[in-house]
Amino acid sequence: LQKLIHLLQATHDPLIQEQALITLSNSAAFSVNQDIIRKLGGISVIGGMLSDCIPKVKEKALNALNNLSMNIKNQEEIQVYITQVCRNVESAPLNSHLQLAGLRLLTNMSVTSDYHHKMINSIPCFLHLLSEGTERTQIQVLKVLVNLSANQAMTRHILRAQV
Repeated sequence: LQKLIHLLQATHDPLIQEQALITLSNSAAFSVNQDIIRKLGGISVIGGMLSDCIPKVKEKALNALNNLSMNIKNQEEIQVYITQVCRNVESAPLNSHLQLAGLRLLTNMSVTSDYHHKMINSIPCFLHLLSEGTERTQIQVLKVLVNLSANQAMTRHILRAQV
């Protein structure tokens, strides 16, 4: 895992980055590895890939962060990327794998109300995706909106959103 994280830091080759991110994502499916990746500084390295201009690299980084987000301590580190993830969801092509990967991560990050406030500005986007997206996109957006709606403080933001 340490070598994969170092490889991500050292290379600018998108194909190598993709493969390293896929491997880290698969490894992060196991809870013991989630802690190891965090302790090795992997979350910030993977999070840094979200600013990459290549959509496939961003998508694989989102998938890795999604698997890492199953852990409360990891969520504390991942939450700094929520605004950027929301921007990626908004700017990604409609119904793309990139958009779905971002929505999956936001679903996990919105299970508790700790980070809902970071998603307020994206509510109009979520509602737009709900009306314009394919069934897969709609289902993923609904998961985020259901999580947000469980927080009473979010009710007025959802009901007042301009669509």
